[in-house]
Amino acid sequence: MSYKIIVDSCGELTEDMKASGYFETASLEIDVAGRHIIDDESFDQAGFLKLVASSPECPKSSCPSPERYMQGYCCDADHVYAVTLSAELSGSYNSAMLGKNLYQEHGEKDIYVFNSRSASVGETLIAMKIAECEEKGMEFQDIVDEVEAYIAQQDTYFVLETLETLRKNGRLTGLKAIVATALNIKPVMGATADGVIKQLGQARGVKKALMKMADHVVENLKNKILAISHCNCPDRAEYVKEMLMAKAQFRDVVILDTAGISSMYASDGGIIVVV
Repeated sequence: MSYKIIVDSCGELTEDMKASGYFETASLEIDVAGRHIIDDESFDQAGFLKLVASSPECPKSSCPSPERYMQGYCCDADHVYAVTLSAELSGSYNSAMLGKNLYQEHGEKDIYVFNSRSASVGETLIAMKIAECEEKGMEFQDIVDEVEAYIAQQDTYFVLETLETLRKNGRLTGLKAIVATALNIKPVMGATADGVIKQLGQARGVKKALMKMADHVVENLKNKILAISHCNCPDRAEYVKEMLMAKAQFRDVVILDTAGISSMYASDGGIIVVV
């Protein structure tokens, strides 16, 4: 059986994933400072961060259309999977489901859309898990069940220099207002089981916040892959990696630079960790 995995562009792909031929990106789009940016291979992170810094307006994103997902499903693969950022944070999941319905009006194929309940490297790990199951020759429904169980056990954490983009785009609904910028208080954030953002703690300064995040990460580890994405701060990502590896053992470690949508929400200096 052949397979294909469509990951919306909030999920970063490793170079090996890009080269394998099994993965495809469904691009989200960003509007900032009068510019319309497609979150694909042409994305220029440094240029984007400069635009954001110089613009008084908050960047806005739009998800792939149902038609875009439908086009992705139109292929020779027997099994097609889509992995989207949390349905609580974006319309990407709904678009992927609508695209599936559009396709099934005139074609039959095994298609499943995974709501990552995460973002960024959380989606990356889910896509890797799907491929791992496919390479084992598992049946389609068994893959769906195993990956859904994997998603249920996955944990997402992040520490950002600023939460302004998330706040202004309505992604922090239900959270208490965090008004501690003047004191350099940095919240440690995570995702609930439903894919909603929650605050786990806080500390004065990024370094102490990263240390507190590391304590949360290692609380419930069982031979997991450690995935870290960073927005223009590779040294900070390495610092987090070394700190976590000193506290726990991991099956593997993946470090990726954020693509467009993740860069938009993480902002310059942001760190996302998924296990």
